[in-house]
Amino acid sequence: MATATPLRPPEQPARPPVRGTSATGTRPGPGPSERRRPGHRGPAFRQSGTLRSGFRLGLDDRNVLLLYVLTRVGVWTTAYCARWFFAEDRRTREAGTALSSWGQWDWWHYLHIAQEGYFPDGAGPGTKGWDNREAFFPGFPLVLRAVHVVIPDWTVAGLLISFVSGAVAVLALARIARLHVCDAGSPLGQRAVLFFLLSPCAVFLAAGYTESLFLALALPAWLAARRGAWPLAGVLACLATGVRVSGLFLAAAIAAHFIAAADLRRQWRSLAWIALPALPAALYTWFLHAHTGDWMAWSHAQERGWYRDFHPPWEAWRNTWQAAFGHTQSTGYAVMFQAELVAMVVGLVLLGVLLRRRKWPEAVYTALSLWALGTSYWYTSVPRATLLWWPMWVMLAAWSLRRPWVRGAYLCVVAPLSTVLALTFLTGRWAG
Repeated sequence: MATATPLRPPEQPARPPVRGTSATGTRPGPGPSERRRPGHRGPAFRQSGTLRSGFRLGLDDRNVLLLYVLTRVGVWTTAYCARWFFAEDRRTREAGTALSSWGQWDWWHYLHIAQEGYFPDGAGPGTKGWDNREAFFPGFPLVLRAVHVVIPDWTVAGLLISFVSGAVAVLALARIARLHVCDAGSPLGQRAVLFFLLSPCAVFLAAGYTESLFLALALPAWLAARRGAWPLAGVLACLATGVRVSGLFLAAAIAAHFIAAADLRRQWRSLAWIALPALPAALYTWFLHAHTGDWMAWSHAQERGWYRDFHPPWEAWRNTWQAAFGHTQSTGYAVMFQAELVAMVVGLVLLGVLLRRRKWPEAVYTALSLWALGTSYWYTSVPRATLLWWPMWVMLAAWSLRRPWVRGAYLCVVAPLSTVLALTFLTGRWAG
């Protein structure tokens, strides 16, 4: 038998709607006091994503991940072919192991640190055959050692770290790119990721190197800073600094953005979070001093192993030019030095564009990176550093949307170059 809905007793009047909510329970648009302002987490902040919705994968995110997986398949296929076509002994009938192509160059430093620590059996600077491993920050070796507890093979553990970290990095890069446009359906994020994954040094994103792990922390940190989540930005930038010294450049960019965007009178307590990224560098300096008695042990290791002692920028350019075109190096090393010069020019152009557009925080990050790379005896690893210049990939993608020919030119010129440089690394002939 149907019964009528009971009426509310008179002594219990209906509750008024919650502030900012209509009587039907829906929330209207933001009022004048709720409009976006620096550091405010009102409706405008929620439209760009909150911590609760930041982990949701939309269609664009899934497309980005699909693109990432496809490019990983391409890199792994290249590695497989490299060990068959470029064996050291051309008469051999057996190729190297499936993982042999990934055990190259800096990987051995990270591996030895993870296995033995920084100063095994009292060895250190001045010891015969010392490899200057203290030049590498401890973040990646620590993660590698932790993953090795679950993954017995060290190389597989390193590749897994880079694979997972790379997925996080490309998602963050796509979301950073989408902050530059108001159209949710814009392909800017996917285009930026495409250019990033096909860049000349993209092979380092797949190898057991620090680039992927650093970007997996640095890009979300920058994304958090853009959204005014200063504690999260500080923590992530702190972790990024433990992986690479470039985290200090990121911290400087976040500080510049904080000064420009935040209300310092209301958010002065967030200054401690902004300063947090300096902690890993300070602790690592103290650790090295405790074992070597040298407060500049990290810098001195860079000098001994990679000629990264200070030189004026014009001397660094001259020395690199001489190595590239002076017939003082073998042809393989000469072409690598030529790539260093090209990458430095690209970085200077990027800095000029950022300054012209008054993107001061991004300009701070790029300028500090260029200064660190451009003041050693000669340029070293500048092409690899282009992977960390996320403003370049966003701006290049935006340019390609305005000028369609840019995408075709990039794919025709840069993508084949990426394959060549990947082969030089996978076959052990990389000199950068």
